[in-house]
Amino acid sequence: MKFTITGSLGHISKPLTELLVQQGHSLTVVSSKPERQKEIETLGAKAAIGTMEDAGFLAAAFKGADAVYIMEAAGYGSFFDPNFDLMATVSRIGRNYQQAIQQSGVKRVVHLSSIGGHTDKGNGILAFHHDVENILRQLPDDVSIKFMRPVGFYYNMFAFIPTIKAQGAIVSNYGGDDREPWVSPLDIAAVIAETIQQPFEGRTIRYIASDEVSPNEVAHILGEAIGRPDLKWVVIPDEQSLEGLLAAGMNPQVAKGFVEMNASRRGGVLYEDYYRHPPTLGRIKLKDFAKEFATMYNKQSLS
Repeated sequence: MKFTITGSLGHISKPLTELLVQQGHSLTVVSSKPERQKEIETLGAKAAIGTMEDAGFLAAAFKGADAVYIMEAAGYGSFFDPNFDLMATVSRIGRNYQQAIQQSGVKRVVHLSSIGGHTDKGNGILAFHHDVENILRQLPDDVSIKFMRPVGFYYNMFAFIPTIKAQGAIVSNYGGDDREPWVSPLDIAAVIAETIQQPFEGRTIRYIASDEVSPNEVAHILGEAIGRPDLKWVVIPDEQSLEGLLAAGMNPQVAKGFVEMNASRRGGVLYEDYYRHPPTLGRIKLKDFAKEFATMYNKQSLS
């Protein structure tokens, strides 16, 4: 089969590309970076170099595909740009996808959304996923869409490292003993690879998770991995969390979005729809990721 994959060689798109090429499919991988072309071709895929801001380019990359995998990328560096408008940027990308899908004639779409995509209220920065889902739902009824909603990525835990080093603790505006889901990009790639090869119709949602652990369990598992078995997860007020992000130079819209997103994790508000449609958990558990976390932690200690 012939597929087009967006996301360049990111955390999900690279292992997804590797899986689908190994299974004998013909792939076009969309990347905005010309320097990625050689690596994409080395994996056995064709590179399409262009930008998500160019609907005509996307339409050409999608044309003739049996299905496309789409995701919205907003660079982390932009989060510290005071003039960056995350919601407007991602909505524009969503509309470009909508236009490109119609122009290309592709009829099967796998869209990377997120936990929190079920609502535009009380979920903070995740509200843009709801926005893009609604944009794509405006496509003609003969375009079938699988909305994939992974939960929090394990690698987001790398953001804990500075406060562990500076304060000897994980610090956030939520915490406690209530379990919440986390996911490995490798498990996401495996689910998408399975999904994109199967016939599907209509508009359906699938959550993706690898493990369910509480913040206090996270602190224990990561602490054991880095040789700090006494590591604690410390909860601070929303206001203090926001002040810290703003002091670090984060864009105010993004900072407020992160704080609101974390607040929605308290009491499981963020996960209400997830638990109505619980997935089968993937194979990569937090204890597996903890080894990767320890490697990064030790590497930063040496730098």
